[in-house]
Amino acid sequence: MHGDSVPDTYVYVTEEGVTRHHADGSVDALAWEDVVEVRIAGENDAEILYILLDRDGQGCVVPRSATDATFLARLRYLPDFDVDRLSAAVDSADDSAVVVWRSPEPPSALPDLEYD
Repeated sequence: MHGDSVPDTYVYVTEEGVTRHHADGSVDALAWEDVVEVRIAGENDAEILYILLDRDGQGCVVPRSATDATFLARLRYLPDFDVDRLSAAVDSADDSAVVVWRSPEPPSALPDLEYD
């Protein structure tokens, strides 16, 4: 079809994990069992980012514009995930990342990350 634009990113959520396919062909993926931290951040253009990290600080950055109810529902399966805390962080998101969930057994420290 002519004239249809291709989205910058695709996000796939399964029972096993989340995968983000970028327009340049690169892929970020993380298994749910490896997620130890969830952060929320905003960008200057008001896009909200969900940042999922593993024990090594590697992860998957998911733009809210690329999510659906399946992604948010799957976050609720994380142990003791607080949906109210997530909502509050989204409502007040700015350029800094805010931790909204940590694994009950997180690593000693995760690095500060730059995200895109």
